[in-house]
Amino acid sequence: MHIAIIGKDKVGKTTIFKALTGLGEETKQASHVSMIDVPDYRLENLSNFFKAKKTVYARIEVEDTPSLSPEIFQRIRQADAFILILPYFEGMEKEPVHEYRSVINEFILSDMAQVEQRLERIAKQGEKKENPVLQYENEMLKLCLSHLNEEKPLMTLAISEDGKKIIRGFQFLSQKPMMVIINCSEEKLSDANNIEKAFKDKIEEDIPCIAVCGSLEAEIGIMNENDRHDFMTEYSIKEAIRERIIRLASETLGLITFFTAGEKECRAWHLRKGESVHEAARTIHTDFYNKFIRAEVVAYEDFIKYNGFAGCKRAGVWRLEGKTYIVQDGDIITIRAGA
Repeated sequence: MHIAIIGKDKVGKTTIFKALTGLGEETKQASHVSMIDVPDYRLENLSNFFKAKKTVYARIEVEDTPSLSPEIFQRIRQADAFILILPYFEGMEKEPVHEYRSVINEFILSDMAQVEQRLERIAKQGEKKENPVLQYENEMLKLCLSHLNEEKPLMTLAISEDGKKIIRGFQFLSQKPMMVIINCSEEKLSDANNIEKAFKDKIEEDIPCIAVCGSLEAEIGIMNENDRHDFMTEYSIKEAIRERIIRLASETLGLITFFTAGEKECRAWHLRKGESVHEAARTIHTDFYNKFIRAEVVAYEDFIKYNGFAGCKRAGVWRLEGKTYIVQDGDIITIRAGA
């Protein structure tokens, strides 16, 4: 999953990026993209059980993007979700919600322009011959345009699953899943809970929000475990931003984790909630998707309870599933594929 850190100029995007990735000032990294391993005790237990030669965590890709502008919109459309950074430093008169609305309005205007351009092209194509697919797309886009004209982001538009499929390729900015980080000054940090609540109370969209001091979090990101614990205790920080964002990202994107496990490698994989084992096979390798036969499936809790695959078979909880099986969080999956 690719998450873009977005925001206007001088809001602390790069500071938050460093806090999430653990990259310090001394890191010579030209790219502003980094991978975050997602800790999972279940994967660690599986790796210990098999004495696996290799352990691979599920990962989230995070990008520190340039300041928001129309020129950068096309680039960030490729992201699966946004982390919007809103500043709330000492001396700022306007609350974070003002900048949030400014960003959302820019996204709405950009999406409106995109919809109108596409509707013009559809109108020209429709003059040549009737096309049911184009007609349905036209209907969905007009629904989107009506919603945008009311100054509402597309993330709040109720639309059918078929409609979602039709408009998915447009990568509308105001439809992207979003998390908000309010970057506070150290002096405001003690009031973080009230800052979060005040923001949530003033927006209509259901968007998760956390208030942090980015500079402190960046220091935490590069500390060893002992120093981190003492530092967080001193500033009454219960949980580092890295862990909070990993959890929020999974919830916001609707992600679950499944595992592949054996002596050579134990690996965690992300999948969207509600997707099938056939899609899980594609996540592992396209050959598994194309040549899929069956999937061997065991729930993680059963694997631990019955001490491995053999015990699960004896207990009757090891099973073979077809391609329509909906993967559950914690499933341990082995794909059977043709040659």
